[in-house]
Amino acid sequence: MLRNKTDAADAKGLLEALRNDALCAVPVKSVEQHALASLHRMRSGWQATRTARLNTLRGLLRELGFTIPVGARRVVPAVEGLVSDGESGLPEVMRPVLAEAAREIGDLERRMRAVERSLEAHARGDETVRRLRTIPGVGLLTATALVAFVGDAERFASARHFASYLGLTPREWSSGQKRSLGRISKRGDPYLRMLLIHGARSVLCHAKRRQGENDRLRTWALDRERARGHNKAAVALANKLARIVWAVWRDGEGYHGLKVQPAA
Repeated sequence: MLRNKTDAADAKGLLEALRNDALCAVPVKSVEQHALASLHRMRSGWQATRTARLNTLRGLLRELGFTIPVGARRVVPAVEGLVSDGESGLPEVMRPVLAEAAREIGDLERRMRAVERSLEAHARGDETVRRLRTIPGVGLLTATALVAFVGDAERFASARHFASYLGLTPREWSSGQKRSLGRISKRGDPYLRMLLIHGARSVLCHAKRRQGENDRLRTWALDRERARGHNKAAVALANKLARIVWAVWRDGEGYHGLKVQPAA
């Protein structure tokens, strides 16, 4: 009966929430946060539509024997070339439809760039975003998304609490004196988690190209990659980046990478 929606169950739930200090209140977002989050949601929706259109064009043309090289930016030029070439062998009935799909993709990309310009204009006047962008792997999208969806990192007791809120800490199956850690929990906002993991991948790729010139963070990430593989290292680095975000946000200072100390 307590699982049903009744006034008595609601009253009991409110009373339990009031007297339980372990429950954390969710802050109400400001109008500015809602505006930033709306920009990210619109861009994410257009990006998903663009990806779907690109995959559809690839699949349709592959069935007709036309293979497009790997890379999202190669699809539209390849489609436009097939449509404009009268000797390409493309069925005439498909030419106007494919041309319209290519124009739609171009329009979606223009909308996404317009959102990015709006985010950049906002970032120039936001000190928190400016500080967060000094962290490796945290760019315009990640910094503004954190400000929009998190609001204030000081409401988290520690950096680990913040990383756990983003679902980047391992799930735990422990009993007695045996501690067992598994995969990350994947709780929290998947969009923020995706941005941080993609940022971690870019840090790893950049660190490989500048061997011998990396700081302690990038050196640690490369060591993780050699020991555990690229994907696990990227997630572990995303976890560490989340903790750095919390520290930078709390202290009000930019990120200062520490250089690797030479071996004695």
